[in-house]
Amino acid sequence: MKKKMHLFAYLKTGPTSLHPGGWRHPEATVQDIFSPSRYQSIAQTLEDACFDGCFFADLQGLYDVHGGSFESYIKYGGQISYLDPMTVLPIMAATTRHLGLGATLSTTLLPAYQIARSLLSLDLLSGGRVAWNIVTSATTLEAQNFGIDVLPDKNQRYDMADEVVEACMALWNSWDRDPFEMDKENGIFADPDKVHYANYRGRFIKTRGPLSIPRSSQDHPVLMQAGSSPRGVEFGARWAELIFAIPAAKDIARKNYDTLKAAMVARGRAPEDCAVAMQATCIVGETDSIAREKAAFVNQLARHELTRATLSANSGIDVSRIGSTTGPVEGPAGNQGMHAAINEVSQMARSGMLMDNTKQPSAYLPKQIVGSPTTVADALEDLFVSGCCDGFVLTPVTFPGSHEAFARSVVPELQRRGLFRTRYEGTTLRENLGTRPGW
Repeated sequence: MKKKMHLFAYLKTGPTSLHPGGWRHPEATVQDIFSPSRYQSIAQTLEDACFDGCFFADLQGLYDVHGGSFESYIKYGGQISYLDPMTVLPIMAATTRHLGLGATLSTTLLPAYQIARSLLSLDLLSGGRVAWNIVTSATTLEAQNFGIDVLPDKNQRYDMADEVVEACMALWNSWDRDPFEMDKENGIFADPDKVHYANYRGRFIKTRGPLSIPRSSQDHPVLMQAGSSPRGVEFGARWAELIFAIPAAKDIARKNYDTLKAAMVARGRAPEDCAVAMQATCIVGETDSIAREKAAFVNQLARHELTRATLSANSGIDVSRIGSTTGPVEGPAGNQGMHAAINEVSQMARSGMLMDNTKQPSAYLPKQIVGSPTTVADALEDLFVSGCCDGFVLTPVTFPGSHEAFARSVVPELQRRGLFRTRYEGTTLRENLGTRPGW
């Protein structure tokens, strides 16, 4: 049977996803950010197009790395989580039957018991459709919001993450399957022999358990992760069922893909137990020329100051304080920042790009796939069949237009080519992914 790609949608509970000018587009909706209908509608759109799922990127605070202030993010509509995604996902679950629903929760900031309890509750209510986007947090501001003065170094954060996931798995496994008897005549509701203490104790994390929550129909949430550093890859190879990969040239993407799969095999996992979904930002038009015009229009809406503030936020490096350099810039980030973003800022600094105020904002934007539905499908198919990925995470430029246009025009083209499903094969997210966690 022909291999099918997986599709996920990247979402935020705010005006901006990754494109800092998208909310300014005349067709972008912003007045409904605090309305349940916004999230119900996009969930229905994605499910109608048979997307595997969606997930919310999240930050527990306001970015204030750039210039030591959150002014740019507030003033120009930066990537802010105006709502807790865990309050939005149940609304989306209630209006869908198949769509996977992902939440971003930090292993550095949140107790394992709280993570396990919240996610499994939602997994039960949604019929086994929840994913946990596991992050270790990369900003001091988040740590300080949770009473942690100094963010632990990256290796320690991953060591903690290993233990948090171990603890969550122990808690999720504290109930056997089918514990309920619900025997009214004899007064027996459930079998206590099918419930067990977790008694997890690690170097950083300990929890007794058991949870008060039984297994879901997929046993527990799907594990998702996006770390690209060597330690992040090691963590993903151990645990992840879905990897959110950064876009890269084909040779690099294929090498990264092979490295992860080899690391999985070294840990005794099958390569198909984890799907690699590459970030893709698509701008679709009726023709290639129309798509290019659309891209040019929306890209010029991005403010230079906000694009630079976004670089600062992602890297943990205040780029307003960095000029040209031939050396590394990791030092100013300290324990903050994402590996890929730090590398990107380093390359920009070495090229002198950060000092060039004449650069158009589009120079700082994510790489875009621009074209007609056929052209976009060609580009995605090329990456997919070349062994660069198992699918894509679609990051919108405008909301809800980007996801609607992709669902309406590109998905049918992928289906026509036999590259994407025409109906859901399973009832749970894990069944539709065809993966297994590293446990």
